[in-house]
Amino acid sequence: MELWYTEYQTKNLGLAARIKETLYSGKSDFQEVAVVESYEFGRMLVLDGVFQTSIFDEYIYHEMIAHVPLFVHPNPKNVLVIGGGDGGTIREVVKHQSVEVAEMVEIDGLVVEVSKKYLPEISSALNSNHPKLRLKIGDGIKHMKEVTDKYDVIIVDCSDPIGPGEGLFTHEFYTSVYKALKPDGLFVQQTESPFYHQELIRQLTADITSLFPITRLYLSSIPLYPGGLHCFTIGSKQYDPLKADIERIPANLDTRYYNREIQQSCFALPNFVKELVK
Repeated sequence: MELWYTEYQTKNLGLAARIKETLYSGKSDFQEVAVVESYEFGRMLVLDGVFQTSIFDEYIYHEMIAHVPLFVHPNPKNVLVIGGGDGGTIREVVKHQSVEVAEMVEIDGLVVEVSKKYLPEISSALNSNHPKLRLKIGDGIKHMKEVTDKYDVIIVDCSDPIGPGEGLFTHEFYTSVYKALKPDGLFVQQTESPFYHQELIRQLTADITSLFPITRLYLSSIPLYPGGLHCFTIGSKQYDPLKADIERIPANLDTRYYNREIQQSCFALPNFVKELVK
């Protein structure tokens, strides 16, 4: 009998993947956690029935959420990743020579442990206990409330705005992020699909714009995610992503998707997306 795993992206639409086997299935204090081996995407992390990452295309998401903001800031030394329990974002962050400390606050320790075992290509910085890495298992929202004027860049690598990730898409949270950043700091958050989450994008753009003088949305094609087109939003106190110096980006940077040209082109928006964020 064939086994299929379906993520329902809306009540009328689902993405189904044919599965070879289930490698892990369990439940943490926060969510159901599974790792499956699929025919199309290879090993996949699934949380509460939602596809989070896959060996096939994970590098696109992780490179884009990390390198784009880190090359907007001219000298990011102290970086925080909220979420990102699979380890892919922190793997990209520690590649930057300017980064001295890369903190990571993940609410679900089970996601970290499962990723280290079943997704070692993604969690390499976690498995090697990279010297720049400071890992904390805890609530990112609570952590933000307790910190002031500390970080150059904050990366919010969260799940969808349901369950554990719901509180990361609120004006209150963005206020805490603003407070935790240095005077020239900036943050980025994954902000879902411009096709299927338009009302969410309108709201969070308004919330971020009310706090940060510069707000920019950028895009990337990611096959695993709803509609194949994903967006990220930057809130910056000082540095405009459209004016980033791409000459700073090493030509030999260890990436498979991201490069100098992508740093600029990802901010070019289709008209319907411009309407969402204007």
